[in-house]
Amino acid sequence: MSETNDMAENGVESTSGDVRGPNGAEVDMSEIKVSEIDDASFDEASSETDNKDSEEQPARGEGPDAAPTRPEYVDFSVEDFPGGLESCLEAILMVADQPQQAADMARVLALDEGEVTSALESMQREYDGDEAHNLAPRGFELRHTARGWQYGNRAVFEPVVSAFVTDGQMARLSQAALEALAIVAYKQPVTRAQIAAIRGVNSDGVVRALSVRGLIREEGADSDSRAAFLVTTGLFLEKMGLESLDQLPELAPFMPAASDVVNQAENAETDLPAVA
Repeated sequence: MSETNDMAENGVESTSGDVRGPNGAEVDMSEIKVSEIDDASFDEASSETDNKDSEEQPARGEGPDAAPTRPEYVDFSVEDFPGGLESCLEAILMVADQPQQAADMARVLALDEGEVTSALESMQREYDGDEAHNLAPRGFELRHTARGWQYGNRAVFEPVVSAFVTDGQMARLSQAALEALAIVAYKQPVTRAQIAAIRGVNSDGVVRALSVRGLIREEGADSDSRAAFLVTTGLFLEKMGLESLDQLPELAPFMPAASDVVNQAENAETDLPAVA
């Protein structure tokens, strides 16, 4: 009996199933157990929900709709310029000396490739004109080939362009044209960019003139840059009085002596102003 009283005084369940606190008051164990179970279940459910949300939510910048990564050197938006995206694409294509891929232009402009492609197709339709709306086609077109997008003259205007380029064709070639022709003859196949690098100036004009005169032509393309290779033609050999390129004169007699090159380099260094 004393053992039962001690248990009751310490708040331990008695043999009758009731629990009494130290003051002798009865305590309902069913409420305590239910409360404890509900709290544990709520905590477990919340933890599972949080884990599921963290697994299903993609990391920032990794979803399918994530914006393209903006290069560090791009500190502008196409909307900052008059005409927006299409005007920006026109400016790029006007200075490009070879076809440009939509993906490359999209990267430079920090835009989605699909958006750039859609704009290019819209420009192409605009240049082609629309007879239904009395819009005549332009003298140039926006071509799309496997190599990319590039401006070009329409074939129908070939007589006009030829007349302009070959005006005074009987006159001697300019110094610039002779330089470009010599580079093609001795380094073929060569790209327009390589000609410009050797001459130190843009050579697109003289290259076009040489092409129209039939002295050089495109043959193949560079595997890395996709730029067209330029080579001489049979007409070039005919005009030069040669049967093959093997008969081209050696360049060595026309090259300066090694000592002269060294002296020129030393003189150039001597003439440089002293740096404070």
